Amino acid sequence: MFEKILIANRGEIALRIQRACRLLGVKTVVVHSEADRDAKYVKLADESVCIGPAASKDSYLNVPAIISAAEVTDAQAIHPGYGFLSENADFSERVEQCGFVFIGPTAETIRLMGDKVSAKDAMKAAGVPCVPGSEGALPEDHKEIIRIGRSVGYPVIIKAAGGGGGRGMRVVHTEAALINAVQMTRQEAQTAFGNPVVYMEKFLENPRHVEIQILADTHGNAVYLGERDCSMQRRHQKVIEEAPAPGIPEKLIAKIGERCAEACRKIGYRGAGTFEFLYENGEFYFIEMNTRVQVEHPVTEMITGIDIVQEQIRIAAGEKLRFRQRDIEFRGHAIECRINAEDPYTFVPSPGTINAWHTPGGPGIRVDSHVYAGYKVPPYYDSMIGKLIAYGETREQAIRKMRIALSEMLVEGIKTNIPLHHELMRDVGFMNGGASIHYLEEMLAQKKEVERK
Repeated sequence: MFEKILIANRGEIALRIQRACRLLGVKTVVVHSEADRDAKYVKLADESVCIGPAASKDSYLNVPAIISAAEVTDAQAIHPGYGFLSENADFSERVEQCGFVFIGPTAETIRLMGDKVSAKDAMKAAGVPCVPGSEGALPEDHKEIIRIGRSVGYPVIIKAAGGGGGRGMRVVHTEAALINAVQMTRQEAQTAFGNPVVYMEKFLENPRHVEIQILADTHGNAVYLGERDCSMQRRHQKVIEEAPAPGIPEKLIAKIGERCAEACRKIGYRGAGTFEFLYENGEFYFIEMNTRVQVEHPVTEMITGIDIVQEQIRIAAGEKLRFRQRDIEFRGHAIECRINAEDPYTFVPSPGTINAWHTPGGPGIRVDSHVYAGYKVPPYYDSMIGKLIAYGETREQAIRKMRIALSEMLVEGIKTNIPLHHELMRDVGFMNGGASIHYLEEMLAQKKEVERK
């Protein structure tokens, strides 16, 4: 096991990684920007290093500064968390070249799965079902693009190979609009990702977003930790996540889960990872793989009892997985609400000082947050300030516990999206389970229309 790990992130995930390290008896080094100097996890760290001003490009994305911090503190490994440099293959490569262990997959694997075209090819080869679409990147020939569009069938979606986070996508409903959409997406992809390659997929009308969590070690072992339903989204950003996904047969999850685990064995994957799927009419369609820990990992931890971040660290240290697939049990139901510093309905960020902060408690309630009364939410980063997780023996019990927890949660001084979560926990569509990825946006649009009238 490592003696000291550098945490190359901020916010709740930096504190989450720090807790896992402390449980393993590992010392921590926290890097931080000038804006995060007073953060809780900075105060709790064994060592801390300021790596630059508030702007991410000058601090949390500053590779030389992070490497230097690891060198001067004699850290042995670097945990990237999620976001920032967590899926940056060049960073992973640089970390390893400088003699540190990157707590995550190899640079080669990150590149393979980061390019959506090569990722789909790898998944097809491993027997993982994919959305019908073009065989690889779209060609330059307009006639051939039109032929592919006809064979896939409208509506289709054009996606950037290097895209992510909901960017670099365009839905096309008619053949007349296809070529223009491809050209525009190529231009956007080049500007945003430095990669103009695009591909085509069948656009599924009302799918759910269901993902499979996996763990794989460096000894050829891989397991899946069940599924999560992340369909409550706005502009491709998740708002609520839950595990297991309501209404999907266990046999179907076992089948797709084992295929994901086998895919990890075939590509030599190491660490934690998530296979993201669209699920419609009883079928799974692979869309991408996230080669890092997910924001929503706590719901999986609640139903399995497995500390995913600790396992990431153990795997990076060269240990074998401590359990096999048959050892993993799924119990109860967990729901996570992302608590964001933003207006609950316009979604405008709301940075500022939190004057009062009181979190709920009781059996089955978990709060992952770095925030405290007096904390200043900076305007420079993502608006998420915490995650509220409720666990129950059944989904209905988890929802009831979440309602109570939300009613107990007090945040004053800034706006948060807690009122939206209150509303969703009593929404019939959510309570019934199985809503599509379009449900929340349609609900908000209807609400706006009613208010307008």
